[in-house]
Amino acid sequence: MSGASSSTAPEEGTTTTIITATTHLTLPAHPIPLTYEQLNPRSKPTEFFGPLGTAAISVLAPLFTYIFFFACNDAVGCTPTTVRGWQQAWEYVSNFPSTAGHLWEWKAAGVYTAWYAYTVLCWAVLPGDKIQGNLLRDGTRKTYKMNGLYTLLLTLGLSLGVILQPGGIQLYTWLYDHWVPLASAALVMSTFQALFVYAQSYYNKELLSLGGNSGNFFYDFFMGRPLNPHPPFFPSFDLKTFNEVRPGMILWLLLNISCACEQYLRIGKLSDSMWVVLIFEGWYTADCLIQEHTILNQMDITTDGFGFMLSMGDLLWVPFTYGLQARYLAFNPVHLGKFWLTVVVSIILIGNYIFRTANNEKAHFRAGKNPKNLEYMQTERGTKLLTSGWWGRSRHPNYFGDWLMALGWCLPTGFSTPLTYYYIVFFVILLVHRQRRDDEACRHKYGKDWDKYCELVPWRIIPYVSQFAYIQRSAREVCAAPR
Repeated sequence: MSGASSSTAPEEGTTTTIITATTHLTLPAHPIPLTYEQLNPRSKPTEFFGPLGTAAISVLAPLFTYIFFFACNDAVGCTPTTVRGWQQAWEYVSNFPSTAGHLWEWKAAGVYTAWYAYTVLCWAVLPGDKIQGNLLRDGTRKTYKMNGLYTLLLTLGLSLGVILQPGGIQLYTWLYDHWVPLASAALVMSTFQALFVYAQSYYNKELLSLGGNSGNFFYDFFMGRPLNPHPPFFPSFDLKTFNEVRPGMILWLLLNISCACEQYLRIGKLSDSMWVVLIFEGWYTADCLIQEHTILNQMDITTDGFGFMLSMGDLLWVPFTYGLQARYLAFNPVHLGKFWLTVVVSIILIGNYIFRTANNEKAHFRAGKNPKNLEYMQTERGTKLLTSGWWGRSRHPNYFGDWLMALGWCLPTGFSTPLTYYYIVFFVILLVHRQRRDDEACRHKYGKDWDKYCELVPWRIIPYVSQFAYIQRSAREVCAAPR
């Protein structure tokens, strides 16, 4: 804003006029427009051990989705404990005794496609807040429609209507009875989306991710070349953000409900362990959608491109592996009893408290609020970093809360099989890797201020613990390393 005034000494018989002009200017993010090549520099294929690593994960991750089913089911147990048991599991891959293990079924493919189309329709027609995302490096911001919670509520209402009908519980077990063909349909959908947006990114000149533009197909296909892809002619539909919390997360809950219906039909009631899994994994889904706007600040949205890593993770991995505990309990009920029920619920509640409180502290602070009067340090970039509260106890306290909740979801399955504990192992690896990537990005972003911050908050994930098994190095050593 600029102002100008004009004034001269008054003379007899004259009138003095003062003119003030105000101009509002909207300055671009870059005074000098950057070219497409400058906005989208070539990246180095270093994540996940480069092209070979990403190619291997692209094969192994979907493969393990199938392994979790064929090695853990009511036909062979969970897991097979004899050579003959493993041979039988292998034979069942092509000839499972029920539709649940058939590799492909066109009806299941149609149901999954209809489910995905339903979630898109809900996004389009249900009301929702319009939220602006973070400033992109080309000086623009995307606007997101946040109505995932309404999609969940409508879906649960329709599900309840089905279950309460005569024969509705048995009808709802259709999802449990078609587990593998539904997973195959999700794999086809995720592969198609990853290939489509990869090819489209070469023609529509969209903004690319800084980590997925290496020029190597296997690497860029997995990491994601486009940053915010959208279908042709629908620029307001951000495919990455939509997939993050809609079709996969809600389907995870629906599959859990189907598993609960299966257990009810088998034993005439729901075990306390099934109630724990159903309630708390359901609450996690609901909480995610209640706080849907917070995903706009996550690395998945701000940094990562949309490729097979996210499409497969959102559409296949989340619903069909995160629900392993409920599926196990459907055919192998576990009774916890009052003592272990109290222990498990306490672990989950503590984890949820840490997770939600830490995220709320960060969300309030980013919104310019500080109701707890938390301490912070000022950076040369003009931004602030929290140094007290949960964010003074570790640099990622929400990850610690996530770990506790993940452990609490696995414990209801008892100790008869290690397979149902894959989730906590996977989550430890996932969040440690994400913490490393996030710290590296912050070091690049804040420079020497990040070193100062690491000295104030040296603990990575677990509060006041600098070492976690063999994967946690000295925080001071890492922060002092040359950049």
